[in-house]
Amino acid sequence: MFVEGAGELSLFGFRAIRDAFRPPFEPGEILRQLHELGLRSAPLIAVSGLAVGVVLSMHTRASLERFGAESMIPAGLAMALVRETGPLTAALLLSGRIGAGIGAELGAMRVTEQIDALEASAVDAFKYLVVTRTLACVIALPILTTLMNFSGMLGGFLAERAASGMSLRLYFDRSFSLIDVTDYVPATLKTMVFGFIIAITSSYLGFTTSSGTEGVGRASTRAVVLSSILIIVSNVVLVRLIFFVFPGLQR
Repeated sequence: MFVEGAGELSLFGFRAIRDAFRPPFEPGEILRQLHELGLRSAPLIAVSGLAVGVVLSMHTRASLERFGAESMIPAGLAMALVRETGPLTAALLLSGRIGAGIGAELGAMRVTEQIDALEASAVDAFKYLVVTRTLACVIALPILTTLMNFSGMLGGFLAERAASGMSLRLYFDRSFSLIDVTDYVPATLKTMVFGFIIAITSSYLGFTTSSGTEGVGRASTRAVVLSSILIIVSNVVLVRLIFFVFPGLQR
């Protein structure tokens, strides 16, 4: 059962990749999904990033104060956010918001036969519903991750300002003293894979929903759980791959 489900999900994903390069490309629907899935998620990401930055700053200060290394707090916080905490936290937050939404929406369309109606009207329901959401997620995740990183660093500044009175310029000078483009780009681009996982997993569970409204609720819940697990597992592989391609990041 598990192997069969994994195979069907993989084929679903490969079909989405194939259809993404075949016309029609539905730019209007992609923009609408970018607004729904991306822009409307921005407040959640910004507030969460601010809170994460404050908490990380407090924990980092508590640790580094023992060694008299308070000056390294901004750099340590920035490195933690950009390399790992920001991308993974953003992906898990969005798997809850986006995953549940896609699973419930497509599941409801399946049980009310709206998908069948689209296909009867000579509309490629898979391309219109699945591929557009997948492309929107792949585009939106890196942008939202960047917002998470910025909000986290801003939260760290607020915590440092309250604790030590550090100026904004000094804080950001120290924040970027140990990180460069090779820290930011690979960690942010891997969120495109996270976006693909969220969209494909949620769309698959919604597209294959049965058992009426009960099935819709089950699809929504399973979309969040399964996409979160796959994100965590894939992150292990992606981090190892990044270290292989960019060995300097292991410093």
